[in-house]
Amino acid sequence: MGIDLSVIWFTIIIFATLMYIIMDGFDLGIGILFPFNKDPVERDMMVNTVAPVWDGNETWLILGGAALFGAFPLAYAVITDALAVPLTMMLIGLIFRGVAFEFRFKATEEHRPFWDKAFIGGSFVATFSQGIVLGAVINGLEVTDRTYSGPELVWLTPFNLFCGVGLVLAYALLGSTWLIMKTENELHRKMTALTKPLLIALLVVIAVVSIWTPLAHAEIMQRWFSRPNLFWFMPVPVLVLAAAWGLWRALERHAHYTPFLLTLALVFLGFTGLGISIWPFIIPPVITIWDAASPPQSQGFMLVGGLLIIPVILVYTFWSYYVFRGKIKPDEGYH
Repeated sequence: MGIDLSVIWFTIIIFATLMYIIMDGFDLGIGILFPFNKDPVERDMMVNTVAPVWDGNETWLILGGAALFGAFPLAYAVITDALAVPLTMMLIGLIFRGVAFEFRFKATEEHRPFWDKAFIGGSFVATFSQGIVLGAVINGLEVTDRTYSGPELVWLTPFNLFCGVGLVLAYALLGSTWLIMKTENELHRKMTALTKPLLIALLVVIAVVSIWTPLAHAEIMQRWFSRPNLFWFMPVPVLVLAAAWGLWRALERHAHYTPFLLTLALVFLGFTGLGISIWPFIIPPVITIWDAASPPQSQGFMLVGGLLIIPVILVYTFWSYYVFRGKIKPDEGYH
């Protein structure tokens, strides 16, 4: 049996996407949380927790996009055609978030509120747009003769917008638990209190999506609720409830590191559930990873470069987080 390069590249793209969701998720989450904290000193502390690492986090988005373009060009073409509006809004949001991140520290007191608003708006727009894209891919895209043939506003549906709201809540939860881990005293207490309603809201979203998706797609219903699949996949929702219960208990005892680790587990489990629902389609309901794949020679050539660059990214990511580990102080950080 030969090596299936399509499966390898799909795994790489999924890994890069998950790394991006986790790492850029908590710093976008900090921007989403800004309206809940008006204190300028604490806002500076919130931003300083991610100042050394935020731009490196987006490496994973670039890696995932480049891998999709090279390994699955049909999927790249269909997705960018069908979802051009939310993808463009995502990029605009990321640009505003990045510019505001740098400028707010250099701005005068008179202009800082403007850059704070740009930071909030950019974080929200980028996150909401990513959720819309995710919802649209889950919902499926129409393809005829290897070309997108669906409506122009395929992304503007209640399910996709609901997924946008869900991702905003997920990133906000990542941001709040990250701040619990990285801060002390009053800011730590504020984030602990804010995390509880965020957790409840996210669990409601997960429950609604878990019901909505199989009801809207018979093949997903069949995937989850037929035997023996039901028994194989049952651990996923059970583990979601266990992680949520553990997170609530950790918040009750004012833990510092456990809430973030359990939030990562929730994100991973949610991502796993979505993967189970759509596999092996890269564009549900008709285009599989093998249908969308580039020639094996192209995938093999790219894999050589990927196996060289991915360990480098992992090493410098680990090193940057290791160097800037520990709690942030009010008089420390980016200026």
